[in-house]
Amino acid sequence: MGDVLAGNNAAWEFEPDAVVIRYSRGARGARLLQALGERRVPHAALESVELAGGRRGHVVLRAVPRAGADPLIEAAGGQLKDSADPYRLVLPEEFSTLAEFYRDELRAVIGGPGEALSRFLVDAPSLPRSFKAYDGKALFDGRTVSFRWFWTGASSAKWKAGDQSFPVDELSGVDWRSPEMLHGYLRLLRRDGGGPQPGEPDQDPAAVIFGLGYGPVHESLPFAAAVLAAIRAVRVRQQP
Repeated sequence: MGDVLAGNNAAWEFEPDAVVIRYSRGARGARLLQALGERRVPHAALESVELAGGRRGHVVLRAVPRAGADPLIEAAGGQLKDSADPYRLVLPEEFSTLAEFYRDELRAVIGGPGEALSRFLVDAPSLPRSFKAYDGKALFDGRTVSFRWFWTGASSAKWKAGDQSFPVDELSGVDWRSPEMLHGYLRLLRRDGGGPQPGEPDQDPAAVIFGLGYGPVHESLPFAAAVLAAIRAVRVRQQP
């Protein structure tokens, strides 16, 4: 085991080539972090490390991932609240000197800024995955995304199209809009040849929409990240 720096929301263990982050259970950890449980972040996946003042006598040590390194961050698209940021470690102010030490230690070994990566360096959430949206249930087994519509929420366009299955090799990406924002949804982006997609997610058979209690961040974002990672893996395999 390496050195461990424990904070209010997580504990960071420093390995020779990575940081292992274990998220706190209970009231102090956002539900997304609790759902993630543990993540291993290679130094090569990091661009920088910052230390800043926090609220009410706390400091925040934050690692900044490189573009394209983490499927969760890519899928989130900057929509996560600070409390749900998996790269923040909240510490009591009296730990600031220790936090400065580990910040400097990490800065000395991380990859630093660079071009966007062609493959993810942080593992995607485990499979299989599923969650309930407002208009249907989404399922993913690693190869195929399936949407099964609910008669209580699905639009007539989706009922007419019927339940849907999308092999990952027919997809180009995902579009996730947080359920904590107005009109949240998860939309699958199809490769060229899949035909035009309707403008509104509630009319698009390649999308599920969120609502109060449906598609929560801790369920729908790891799902989106897992799909995105599978799509990227297919793309890497197909490269000459």
